[in-house]
Amino acid sequence: MNDCVFCKIVSGDIPSEILFENEHVVTILDINPIHFGHALVIPRKHYRDFLDLEPQCYPPLLEAARIVSSALVKGLQLEGFNLFSNNGRIAGQSVFHFHLHITPRYLDDNIRFVLKLKKYENGKMKQYADLIRSHIGHI
Repeated sequence: MNDCVFCKIVSGDIPSEILFENEHVVTILDINPIHFGHALVIPRKHYRDFLDLEPQCYPPLLEAARIVSSALVKGLQLEGFNLFSNNGRIAGQSVFHFHLHITPRYLDDNIRFVLKLKKYENGKMKQYADLIRSHIGHI
């Protein structure tokens, strides 16, 4: 992808702080971190989002995430971290090349996921489950 910033990072056309790389992924520090040490795990091949990934991508992506997460925990003496991916503009994806975020967490860091949890009522849980299951065999 000619205009993809992550493709340019992977190819070396844009400089970055590489934490870990192999033939499948490049892991870098995020240039606009939530906290210092915030890392991105990026497949070398361009995939728009999680649903675009080929199944053979999963093991190297997760292994790179495990390696870098462990290094973050040890190096920054973290008690925890978040591992997440935004998929689609409405979910916060701003670079449309799949990537995993690894974000260090600290006590009283004021990062909150504000949720308004819902309750299924009157058989709605089964209805949602049936609808979702009806599509699983067709993927």
